[in-house]
Amino acid sequence: MAKEVTKRIMTRLGEREVSLDGIIYFPRGLIGLEDKREFALLSVKDEDSPFLLLQCITDPGLGLLVADPYSFIDEYDVRLEKLDRKKLKIENIKQLAILVTVTIPQDKPEDTTLNLQGPIVINHEARIGLQVPQTDTSYPPRLSLIDR
Repeated sequence: MAKEVTKRIMTRLGEREVSLDGIIYFPRGLIGLEDKREFALLSVKDEDSPFLLLQCITDPGLGLLVADPYSFIDEYDVRLEKLDRKKLKIENIKQLAILVTVTIPQDKPEDTTLNLQGPIVINHEARIGLQVPQTDTSYPPRLSLIDR
């Protein structure tokens, strides 16, 4: 019998099909969502959009809007402790993707911000992710998209 290679999940964007090879495991969960460990990255609109949906596989109501911060800010360094590097199984910097959560206040899309203090680091080859709070940084905690 052939092994299932895709899975249908419900999201806020409707039913989507995700590749089982694309599921990202978060060993510590996310901040405030420590019991949610399996997520998929889904396109929101089109392939060129810097925005993605980080969708929980086990909870259809839990999807976080995330973005590539480098689409909005040129200089952004994420510091990883040795333990985090080990947990992510990093062998090469090219394995990593950096994402930040996006906040769009209800009825105020002009106040959309990126959370620069809690980046999500993903080893896309090992399919492991961590949210890595940044405490010693020169960046503002939130970056407004209004003038970007």
